[in-house]
Amino acid sequence: TPAAAQTYGPDEGKELAPGVREVALGERASNIKAYAMVKLRDVVIQPGAKTPDNVMKNDMLCHMTEGELSVVQNEKKFTVKKGEVWTCAKADTTEGTQNTSSAVAIMRIIDLMSA
Repeated sequence: TPAAAQTYGPDEGKELAPGVREVALGERASNIKAYAMVKLRDVVIQPGAKTPDNVMKNDMLCHMTEGELSVVQNEKKFTVKKGEVWTCAKADTTEGTQNTSSAVAIMRIIDLMSA
């Protein structure tokens, strides 16, 4: 059977903004010398909801597990769809997202925490 992304209830995790919730999935010490720890989390974004523009506090890898998002990264706009990946660099990336679709979007993030 095919694998499916995890789904969440409306109150799971921590609210970041109206219609945006963060669900912590795990963390572990890193054996990559540049990073002390790695953390895994999902950001669940309801249709029409958006995340505020933020300067990235650490390097990260992002993956759309469900839905799609409009992303504005360093003033460049692009759309990410289910299955696509992108990156953010600590202090060099400002990013905001918006779910302009009619389905819930889930952005899985691997945070690479500096040593």
